[in-house]
Amino acid sequence: MQIAAPAEAASPGIARVALDVPQDRLFDYLATGLVEDDIGRRVEVPFGRRRQIGVLIELAAASALPAESLKPLGAVDRRTPPLPAELLALARFAADYYQHPLGAVLASLLPPALRRAAAPRTQAVEAYALTEAGELGIGELPARAVARIALARRLRAGPLARTALSEGERRCLREWLARGWVEAVASAPAPFPGATQAESPTLTEEQAAVLAELEAAPPGYSATLLHGVTGSGKTELYLRRVASVLAQGGQALVLVPEIHLTPQLGERFAARFPDRRLVALHSGLNDGERRAAWLQALQGRADVLLGTRLAVFAPLPRLGLIVVDEEHDSAYKQMEGMRYSARDVAVWRAKARGVPVLLGSATPALESWRNAEAGRYRLLSLARRANAKAELPAVRLIDSRADRPKQGLTSGLLTALGACLQRGEQSLVFINRRGYAPTLLCNGCGHVFPCPRCTAHLVLHRERGNYRLVCHHCGLTARPPEACPECGGLDLRAAGHGTQRVEETIAEHFPEARILRIDRDTAGRKGAFAAMRERVEAREVDILVGTQIVAKGHDFPHLTLVGVLGADHALISPDFRASERLFAQLMQVAGRAGRAERAGEVLIQTAYPRHPLYQSLLRHDYAGFAAATLKERRGADAPPFVSQALLRAEAGAEEAAMGFLLAAREAGLRLDMGVTLFDPVPALMARVANRYRAQLLAQCGARARLQDFLKAWLAGVRELPGKGVRWSVDVDPVDY
Repeated sequence: MQIAAPAEAASPGIARVALDVPQDRLFDYLATGLVEDDIGRRVEVPFGRRRQIGVLIELAAASALPAESLKPLGAVDRRTPPLPAELLALARFAADYYQHPLGAVLASLLPPALRRAAAPRTQAVEAYALTEAGELGIGELPARAVARIALARRLRAGPLARTALSEGERRCLREWLARGWVEAVASAPAPFPGATQAESPTLTEEQAAVLAELEAAPPGYSATLLHGVTGSGKTELYLRRVASVLAQGGQALVLVPEIHLTPQLGERFAARFPDRRLVALHSGLNDGERRAAWLQALQGRADVLLGTRLAVFAPLPRLGLIVVDEEHDSAYKQMEGMRYSARDVAVWRAKARGVPVLLGSATPALESWRNAEAGRYRLLSLARRANAKAELPAVRLIDSRADRPKQGLTSGLLTALGACLQRGEQSLVFINRRGYAPTLLCNGCGHVFPCPRCTAHLVLHRERGNYRLVCHHCGLTARPPEACPECGGLDLRAAGHGTQRVEETIAEHFPEARILRIDRDTAGRKGAFAAMRERVEAREVDILVGTQIVAKGHDFPHLTLVGVLGADHALISPDFRASERLFAQLMQVAGRAGRAERAGEVLIQTAYPRHPLYQSLLRHDYAGFAAATLKERRGADAPPFVSQALLRAEAGAEEAAMGFLLAAREAGLRLDMGVTLFDPVPALMARVANRYRAQLLAQCGARARLQDFLKAWLAGVRELPGKGVRWSVDVDPVDY
């Protein structure tokens, strides 16, 4: 940082600074030589016994605090441009609406490297590139060297930054460097090096009509909900709208719900705009990469910013368009810290900035659909697939009461998988449960193995022939016991099916098939999913077994069959949003089939084939499902017809958490502001890592009234005694 030079003969003024602390207030410091243009800069200040990074928010002539209690401001960062006024306003909105301290909000906006006192120096990124000798050498790698082959594929696509590699990959590259297979280069690679320039395809008549409506909108803010079936060409319309904005000198912000969706979409953007600077911003980047991408956006050098939910707060001085792809996805909701919805923040930002926002989905969130019905959003639809030869897949229900599953798979699904394999086509078996089996069961007494720290069962995993029990909530790992701790019986078996067990079963039935499992266990490492996607596209895979990671946004042109296991679990969930999520998930995974010339088919194993949700799915009837579900929601007085906030508390003892919420409820009732406060209840997952969790729901028919109530209520909640209790508020909760 550079110290601000004091102005000659200037008397000290007051710098008001936002700090990342639980207190929702600004902190006053003595300062000289600061001007209005310094507002938004990072500053270093003494705070207690340590020094902390904050953001300068205001300048004042005097402070309400005694002069002797004020400390002098520390260093001012003049190397980094200040946060623009538009971003400060966005932070204030988020802080007010989501009831979170402004300093904590601003800290979350900054990349991690800029939250520390010493900002890292900007350096050229060292990268590795494949040599001619390396092209020959990697071709001789043994088939069992899966990790090295995957690394080689990434190198073939372009140089790899050293910072984008794991420690194991770096060791491998040092070895290859000694062999002359790779060489070090001192330039940063493009974020999507595999992209090749592509021309704009001819629009369908339907696409052209929708694009004309989008382009005809008057300048300024507009919110459009683009409801398009899977494969209808929504991305092409995003590209056309981005092209228009770039031609006018603006920047575009494109949001996707998950990191796994950035490579394929990023390559399409990079191919369409090879002469423009495309920047990716998501949590999968290391600190240096995030800082570099964020600074490029702040300095106006990024033309298109593609990112996950955190990118909605990226500084973009020439912002001209915001696109939210798969806008229905719950991954846009932040579940820790400030619990914001990136989709909703994007709409507010677009309105405040006076630019259009485009929300796209095959299965819009019911909140968005309701906004379109009420006229707050414009609704545009794409009812047909962009490829004239590609029809929507035929959906068929397999009644698992008649065709009983064996090892999780019905004979009908196995027959279809075999036929698909014989035709040389690809198939996907979708089950949203990772691991080998949901739990381990004693056949003698029925005992299942709980996590000793959580109200959840331990999940059975299998790796290299060895089994282990894992808690997916606290991370506890244990070896399976040899005998049941309840009855001493030795007859223990895996109960249910996860991706690992389904993969094993399919391999037994089709030993000649090349099977690839994609879940968080296999795709969690950086670059792993991109390598897997390349294998699928290269037709090196016959059968995919996957979770929701592969259910949305990916285009696998040779995949013609999708089989769905375990969908019925969501039908009996206590969460009122479970049916909406299931319908969206099934529509999305069904959309992976038949996206090219070959017809697609979707087989869903279910014990409830007459359920209205499945009947709507058979007709690809989102509008009908939405109408029926909204009618239920209205009758139940549930969102989107009411606004909600959830006060969560956790403590080492259940009594402490519940006692705190009971006191909070009493404080809220005394305000008498027309807001319904329900009784505190344990959370659905009542204990995680030996911390007991409970929640209290506040509900109101008017959003503004709920906001007024929350401000008054939470001021009192902060004063409540609650030793050992941690609490948070979640406005517009999606997870109960």
